[in-house]
Amino acid sequence: MEEEEAGAGEDAGSQLMCRIERPVYDEAFLRTQLLHRRENTTTFRQRLAEKFQCTSSKAKAVALTFLPFLTWLPTYPVKKYLLSDVVSGLSTSVVQLPQGLAYAMLAAVPPVYGLYSSFYPVVLYAFFGTSRHVSVGTFAVISLMIGGVAVREAPDHMFPVFSGNATNNSSVFDKEACENRRVQVAVVLTTLVGIIQFVFGLLRFGFVAIYLTEPLVRGFTTAAAVHVVVSQLKYLLGVKTKRFSGPFSVPYSVGAVFQEITGTNIPSLLLGLVCIVFLYVVKVLNERYKKKLPVPLPGEIIVVIVSTGVSYGMSLNKNYQVDVVNTIPTGLRPPAIPDFSLLPNMIPDAFAVAIVGFSMDISLAKTFALKHGYSVDGNQELIALGLSNVFGSFFQTFAITSSMSRSLVQESTGGKTQIAGLVASLIVLLVIVAIGFVFEPLPQTVLAAIIMVNLLGMFRQFRDIPVLWRTSKIELVIWLATFVASVLLGLDNGLLAAIALALLTVIYRTQSPKTSILGHVPNTGLYYDVDEYEEASEYEGIKIFSSNFSIYFANSDLYVNTLKEKTGVNPEKLKAAQKAREKQKKKSKESSPLTVAATYKDEAVIHEVLPQSSQVEEGVNGHLEDEHSETTSEVVVFLEPLSAVHSIILDWTTNSFIDSVGAKAIKQVIREYAAVDVRVVIASCNRSTLADLDMLQFFSEDLTPHLFFPTIHDAVLHCQHSRSSTDGAAKKLT
Repeated sequence: MEEEEAGAGEDAGSQLMCRIERPVYDEAFLRTQLLHRRENTTTFRQRLAEKFQCTSSKAKAVALTFLPFLTWLPTYPVKKYLLSDVVSGLSTSVVQLPQGLAYAMLAAVPPVYGLYSSFYPVVLYAFFGTSRHVSVGTFAVISLMIGGVAVREAPDHMFPVFSGNATNNSSVFDKEACENRRVQVAVVLTTLVGIIQFVFGLLRFGFVAIYLTEPLVRGFTTAAAVHVVVSQLKYLLGVKTKRFSGPFSVPYSVGAVFQEITGTNIPSLLLGLVCIVFLYVVKVLNERYKKKLPVPLPGEIIVVIVSTGVSYGMSLNKNYQVDVVNTIPTGLRPPAIPDFSLLPNMIPDAFAVAIVGFSMDISLAKTFALKHGYSVDGNQELIALGLSNVFGSFFQTFAITSSMSRSLVQESTGGKTQIAGLVASLIVLLVIVAIGFVFEPLPQTVLAAIIMVNLLGMFRQFRDIPVLWRTSKIELVIWLATFVASVLLGLDNGLLAAIALALLTVIYRTQSPKTSILGHVPNTGLYYDVDEYEEASEYEGIKIFSSNFSIYFANSDLYVNTLKEKTGVNPEKLKAAQKAREKQKKKSKESSPLTVAATYKDEAVIHEVLPQSSQVEEGVNGHLEDEHSETTSEVVVFLEPLSAVHSIILDWTTNSFIDSVGAKAIKQVIREYAAVDVRVVIASCNRSTLADLDMLQFFSEDLTPHLFFPTIHDAVLHCQHSRSSTDGAAKKLT
């Protein structure tokens, strides 16, 4: 074999040229002459011992993997990073405080538990997380999912207070008992969520996030935004309605609000609208001038401070019946064991919250890691979230994940590491232990305004619809189906339905593959779809069938049927034609003795049945003797071959695996075509698929590695040579 490579040289406009001259390779030659497997001298016992052998390097690697902060904290450049991290942490805490109070309302627990959830998990994530820029803590979607479970497990009617007289008993809602029960539900759910995430991390199940495709996640979060806004309408309007959960909770909630619309608290509505307008303007200014502003304008903390002062000064709760946060206990609560008797009813919900929380976290973490040039470990992120949730649940926190709005603040204000997160958590701690009572007069309508404005980014995801319409109809279906199912059926049921649909689209795509017949581009070794490229042309008598999917139990029949349809060569029909021809010959034999002559037409061997006659002699090389040419010209008839195609090449470039059902189907196809004199060979099969075929005992006496070729061009040359050899042998015989 000779290989020659010519460079561009001094002529910058010329192309690199590659000329290779080598024999045609097949798999049998590769195995025996060209490729030799490396010998593995280690035994299974040795490999097992090596895997579990404890060395200092392995111990260090495990420690650095499980405690990622050890990779950056020892070399932390204090002078370069500390000031930036402190400023970033202070800026993030300004957002984290009001969001912690607000998202606790979504979780159906008192606001102080949102502050707890903004402290304990953040500290733990700083030591176990792999992202340097995400801000973990309360998040609207997760809080709403927890609130749905809390309301379902502890509905209002379970906590009546009977106040009656002799004639009538009326039940009144016991708010304190209900809140305590919902806190227990949220804490137990958080414990279970953390356990699931931690176990998934240990089992290296970080790949589960791939089943939540981007259209699914964006459709789901948009639906969650609808749930959140609807749940906050009653706080914005200042009306008292029941909180709904489960299927059709959105229409029920909207209906309940409209039934009480006449009881709207005007001061509450006006204050909420003013806050929404102010927060929206601040958000627009921050986005427009983000490059010029050293830190984003702290609109949320301004709203909280001002509205708290106005509420306290004007006694909005007492004079105008505006609902406020009320009691915020000072200090940290002692650890307590969750009530695990509540676990059995929450297992499906816990899986949904765990997967959604991880999906939000890893998507944000990868975004910032790509931007700043470092890597994140999905499995370690699961462990970090799991530990944060499990440990935090013993201090009455609810499940957390990364927040997009806070993460953007933490990153845009110069945050370099999770030191910024620690600083933010310390500010939250200061509020909890010292000044939490200051926020007791804070109107709930202000928290509702903060939540609604923070969801603007999610509602912008409706812009995905026209984009997906132009680019991918299947992804558009996933987006819309996820959105509709999540809005109508609830977030938990909607997520399950969306995942099922996403998996069905995968099955649909494998059952709707793209197949093509390839042709050769002249003066190249390239083969492309003849229907798509006019330069590609087929070789006479050879069909090259290509598909973009693997062959396994779900689509092996589809592959075979498409092969027969696309090539136009159906062995069943050819067999039937062959039988009909044989039957016709048999009838002719019964009428008169026959002899068989052969001639050639367009380089194809054509068999002909001639009546035995004293005037007809045996032809030589397909032609009769000259002296009998006139006689034979009347009886010689050119018979068409059964098929104009003599070889079929299966292009397996995209075939990544094959199972036993697929292997049996290919075996059957090769033998069916061989029975009608059509040779089937396989090209561009990767080594792992060949290993699968070896394990499946695919090869036999009639199906040898000689049928496999490393490239399509090798297969084409082999088929052409085999055909010319067969034709030459047939000519010699005749």
